[in-house]
Amino acid sequence: MAGLVIFTGANSSMGIPAADHLLQSYPDYTVVFTVRDASDVDINTKRLRGTIAKHPNAKASILPLDLASLEATHEFADEIIAGIQSGKYPRLAAIICNAYYWNLVGDPELTGNGYDKTFQVSHISHAALVLRLLGSFGDAGGRIVLLSSDSHWPGKNAMEKYPPSMDDLERLVHPTVDDDKQGRGYQRYATAKLAITTWMITAVAINPGNLVDSRALRTNTPPSLHKMQKFVYKPLLPVLKLIMGPTLRTAAPAGVDVVELTLSPKYKAKRGFYTLLEEDESSPDSQNREKQSKLWAQTLIWANITENNTALQDGVRVQR
Repeated sequence: MAGLVIFTGANSSMGIPAADHLLQSYPDYTVVFTVRDASDVDINTKRLRGTIAKHPNAKASILPLDLASLEATHEFADEIIAGIQSGKYPRLAAIICNAYYWNLVGDPELTGNGYDKTFQVSHISHAALVLRLLGSFGDAGGRIVLLSSDSHWPGKNAMEKYPPSMDDLERLVHPTVDDDKQGRGYQRYATAKLAITTWMITAVAINPGNLVDSRALRTNTPPSLHKMQKFVYKPLLPVLKLIMGPTLRTAAPAGVDVVELTLSPKYKAKRGFYTLLEEDESSPDSQNREKQSKLWAQTLIWANITENNTALQDGVRVQR
């Protein structure tokens, strides 16, 4: 068997075309696609299920995973570990951490674990999932792909009003309320992407581009963004790309790139930060060793990772 691939947020705008490409181009892999609601009540999960059905020989399943709950995340990891040990699944080959959350129209939301929802879904729970499953990779190793964004680099995204910052780790999980819902909401999203990029272990982080047809632009966003997507981004994309560059694009090619970076032999030995499929530099803050160390140690605490539930023993002993 080629191995198991876990893909979070698989019913997203980018996730569905990525799933189609993965099943078409890499049929030997077993794939677990995770979504918050695995029922067909969720129209996007229904679309994902329809995409899988186009590949009748696919070894693919859809499982629920609520990344807003650390308990659910650890239970999911337990289920995958048990499935690998029993032979239900092959050893892990890759984890694609695609899911995220944002809210540009409301105050910060706290999860049942007491953390900011944007930060927990985007960073903490993915860190928990990865660290729990490290011991389940095959002997040949594998890939961990983290979804970053140009928003992690201050000043690079036009939606930024306040730059992302990790100077106050407590503020990451307990942000203050502010009248500027959109500006601060985007800052929380950008800071989560900065944390993802800073935290990455022996992994690949990819900025897949700014996706003009993403449903995210219509979810927890002000009406002005809905109108921009409908009347500016989509119809004027060819012109805007000439001005803003190739990172402005649709979700389908972004999904293909994420799968290729994960599974193509061409990128097997590659690590670090990518923009589209080109090696790139991440922001200076994300490469700051002191900030990396502090975030690593605090993430272990936030994610409830101990010596008893991860294969990365030395990293836990040193930092906790």
